[in-house]
Amino acid sequence: MKVMVVTGGGRGIGAATARLGAERGYTVCINYLKNGKAAETLAREIGGIAVQGDVASEADVVRLFNTVDEKLGRVTALVNNAGIVDRGSRVEAMSAERIQRMLAVNVTGSFLCAREAVKRMSTRRGGKGGAIVNLSSVAARLGGSGEYVDYAASKGAIDTFTVGLAKEVGAEGIRVNAVRPGVIRTEIHLASGDPARVERIGGTAPLQRAGEAEEIARTILWLASDEASYITGALLDVSGGR
Repeated sequence: MKVMVVTGGGRGIGAATARLGAERGYTVCINYLKNGKAAETLAREIGGIAVQGDVASEADVVRLFNTVDEKLGRVTALVNNAGIVDRGSRVEAMSAERIQRMLAVNVTGSFLCAREAVKRMSTRRGGKGGAIVNLSSVAARLGGSGEYVDYAASKGAIDTFTVGLAKEVGAEGIRVNAVRPGVIRTEIHLASGDPARVERIGGTAPLQRAGEAEEIARTILWLASDEASYITGALLDVSGGR
């Protein structure tokens, strides 16, 4: 059985990925932090399970994967989707608390979830291999100046993490890749305090529009599939050309 864990799967790109994963034959575990109603509803809809947990908490991550072991079996695909963004701000106005939380969720969370997935996927540990897809952002290239350098820097860390982990576990049957979305129509932009930025910035892309969560989900599922069997350590921009 194919088992997929999608962190931050209750809405946006995570929810679109969970739905498409179920359509493609995965049994899906949706991890969520706050919106239990949305996650539970989606889990029932797709025949999966929903597990609450903060990816920045080591105890929560261990509990998440132990629950998957007990209820679904060994994970074969991990989508490190959980992430946060904050209100637009210059670096000189950022608090240490904001920066620490950004890195804890976006970077430490991805490390912890990948750690638990590798323990279960690695052929060195009796696993059958698997795929990890990390969610980065084109902000890692662009820098996020004047708005969210902290977010962009966290995604730059994800790029390096993806390349390094891919080299580390490639011989153990695990492929690790990252998707770098551009501006996508999801609720995460509400946290920025500028909901109109999606259409404004999306319109400046060569394709002249913002992207849809389903377009990112299709890329994620492709990278996790056997169609991408010779791809690891890749950073794939899905950004309308930005």
